[in-house]
Amino acid sequence: MSLLFTLFLVGAALLIAIGVYGIVVTRNLMRIILSVEVLTKAVTLVMIGAGYETGKMGMAQSFVITIIVIEVMLLVIATGILFGAFKNNGSLMTDQLNNLKG
Repeated sequence: MSLLFTLFLVGAALLIAIGVYGIVVTRNLMRIILSVEVLTKAVTLVMIGAGYETGKMGMAQSFVITIIVIEVMLLVIATGILFGAFKNNGSLMTDQLNNLKG
């Protein structure tokens, strides 16, 4: 295992810790969405590091591009849901979202 791959894993572990901390601690929906984004950035960092370590950078880059496209699509959908929740409730705090009916 090379030094660069170890640095990739350490960076990804830090990003995962930051993302999980953001999801667990906060009650604001926007911050939760941003924490999920940080988690997906950690996944892309691990993918690039694994591609570098195995020598298959082309495959890793194609996976990362696919992950980024899916991430953007989910971000747009989550932001739309977030705006709808804010419009109906006037707040983005999860404690105050009590009138969500499907």
